[in-house]
Order: sequence, then C-alpha cells, then structure tokens
Amino acid sequence: MRNNTYLKNLLQKMEILYTEDKLEQIYDFYEMVIEKNKVMNLTSITDHDDFMKKHIADSLAPLMFHVIHEGDRILDLGTGGGFPGIPLKIFLPESEFLLIDSVNKKLDFVQTVIDTFGLQDIYVLHGRAEDLAHKPEYREGYDLVVSRAVANLATLSELSLGFVKPGGQFISYKGSSGVEELKEAEAAVDQMGGSCDNVFEYSLPDGDPRTLIIIQKERSTPRKYPRKAGTPSKSHLK
Repeated sequence: MRNNTYLKNLLQKMEILYTEDKLEQIYDFYEMVIEKNKVMNLTSITDHDDFMKKHIADSLAPLMFHVIHEGDRILDLGTGGGFPGIPLKIFLPESEFLLIDSVNKKLDFVQTVIDTFGLQDIYVLHGRAEDLAHKPEYREGYDLVVSRAVANLATLSELSLGFVKPGGQFISYKGSSGVEELKEAEAAVDQMGGSCDNVFEYSLPDGDPRTLIIIQKERSTPRKYPRKAGTPSKSHLK
C-alpha cells in the first residue's frame, strides 16, 4: 500500500469522503500522467504535492459543496489529460461521464486510463463544442457540465450550456477572478438560457484561492448557439 498521507490530509480538510481503493486509483492516475508527460505535454505540474493539490483536490472541489450527485449524467468539456473528469469518475462511480476535447492524442491517453482502470460508463469524444453541442445525441442531454478550461466564462457559457438540459447545471472552475468574470458573462449566460445559481469562493488546503461558479439552466438554449467554431472566443455575447 502506498503512502497517501498527503492526499488523505487534503481530502480530510475538504471534508470529502474517500476509500483506500479510490486513493490507490488516484495515485495510479498520477503516475500515468507523469509518465506520459515525458513525451506529451499534459501538465506543467509534476511535483507530487502540487499535483495532488492543484489537479486532484481542485478537480474534486465540487464535492465539498454537494453540487455534484451520484448518478448525474456529466460532461467534462476540455478535459485535456482527464481533469476533472477522471478524479470525479473515481469518486462518483455510478455517474455516467463524457469527456470531450479537441486534441485527439490527449483523449487517447485518457482512454488508456479508462481501460487500465476498467472504468464503466465513461466515454471520450474528440471534437469542438461548437459542433458537438448541435448534434441531437448531445444537445441538452446532460444533468451537469463541468469545465476547468482556461477560456473566460462568457465563452465557456456559450460552449457549455447547449449540452445542459433545462433544470441542469454548468460548473465552471475558476481562480480568484471568477466573480469578475461572472459580471462580464451575465449577458452570455442569460442568452444561453442560464442564470447564476451560486458562487463558492474558497482556497485549496495550503493553496491558492479558487472560485466555483454554478450556472443553473432555466430554459432551452436557442438553436443558433453555440455559434460556429472559433466565434465564441473571439466575440463574446453581450
């Protein structure tokens, strides 16, 4: 058994329940990311403690606030190397996940993780949100969309809310500037059929300030959104 003391302490401070099996899978995931990172740019964070804090604890932060529930149908937009989708799946095994990214080689790695762990009801999909959100099989089909993508909130709202069914939510992981971004994104959120449900400002244990922005999907997104590829990032809705 590995020494998972640091991760345990993080989760205890965050009041997130865990099992030894979950910790072992998280550690296996860490080792796979670090090994793959030698030949592919998955993350600039390779120090063990920083990885556990800034990638794992950060990915699991919504569990602190009970805004993700076992059994939700969840889409991770811009998953990259599997964040937050893989850590969340490990902790929410009964939920179905779809992990989307525009970089296929990163999804190949994520699929290897899924196969290695034998995870069920978790899938990867290569493509751009601007295109995929218009496909009937994905349109407004998810209870929850999560994203740690680096785009601003106005752009992310346009890219994400088309996937969320009315009554569902979009959770955007942000840093200390989250509240400021929300003010600038209010028009985009409204036009996409959403409203801000809650904002959680907190700090990771021994770490940086973070913001979780919870957008509630109140009504269907107009069919014209999201706009064609590249447009949401260049021209924000106002």
